[in-house]
Amino acid sequence: MRYSKERARQLAWRAAMGAGASHAAAASLADATVAAELSGRGAVGFAHLLDYLEGFVAGRIAGGAEPDIGFPTPAIIRVDAKGGIAQLGFDLAFDELRARADLYGMTVFAQENSYTAGELGYYTRRLANAGLVALAASNGPALMTAGASRAPVYGTNPLSFAAPVENGRPLVVDQASSATAFVNVRCAADNGEAIPEGWAVDRNGQPTTDAREAVKGLLLAFGGARGANIALMVEILAAGLTGANWSCDAPSFAAGSRSPGVGLFIVGLKADVFAPGFSARLASQIERLAAQGIHIPGRSPDTGDVELPGSLVAAIEQYGKS
Repeated sequence: MRYSKERARQLAWRAAMGAGASHAAAASLADATVAAELSGRGAVGFAHLLDYLEGFVAGRIAGGAEPDIGFPTPAIIRVDAKGGIAQLGFDLAFDELRARADLYGMTVFAQENSYTAGELGYYTRRLANAGLVALAASNGPALMTAGASRAPVYGTNPLSFAAPVENGRPLVVDQASSATAFVNVRCAADNGEAIPEGWAVDRNGQPTTDAREAVKGLLLAFGGARGANIALMVEILAAGLTGANWSCDAPSFAAGSRSPGVGLFIVGLKADVFAPGFSARLASQIERLAAQGIHIPGRSPDTGDVELPGSLVAAIEQYGKS
């Protein structure tokens, strides 16, 4: 089914409201959901929206939460999401984040006690569109093992980076520190598809390409110890510095009635303060790299239609009828 950007947003907004979200939370979640689809990240778009809707109904997300925003220093913004969605705290602090980066050359956003962050590139891309170089890290409930352990120790712990490009869409890097995102494994399981070797182990700790067994098991870090090191760095930024739950202490995002209580850590740098003409230099460098066949990540348009499977639309619309 094909939806315009606004119709897709209304679909998500109605469903979130029906599931128990406040007007503000529903609006933030709808914007982020559509943005994920338009950036080509459908696995964390409308498919992931169902996790949020179920989370509102089950109590894993506090639908009426009002984030508490504070400023421990002029360049630091601290947010307690109060068990709500990560996107709302960011939206409420966005203007201050931009203004303080303009004034001080940089700012830090540190949020605790939220549901998982969804598409991490959503946050960095918005800041890059405002002229900032941005780095974001977020943790989640433990779904990944590392090293010799066969216990869940880290979330997929994604890292995102974005930078403004003159006369063009921002460069956006958004990737998990696991070999793939959990939602991709779950999607493969739902469709009866195999997954590549090296993505996951089954519940007995044995390597598997059966997505249905992988869902019951654990994800693996990309690149072995190197990916696990990045997951640990993300964990320290997103949970350690924010005061959020460590991944291995975070309740499930898909079961129970408790919030995962995880964190989101973002650094925004005013590019032209560091290097005048930065976005023009980056545009030139991107052209040079692209001419050599180098993939430039995350430069998808933010306009166009959203295409969704009819079965997914039907599942989402059930919440809108509540």
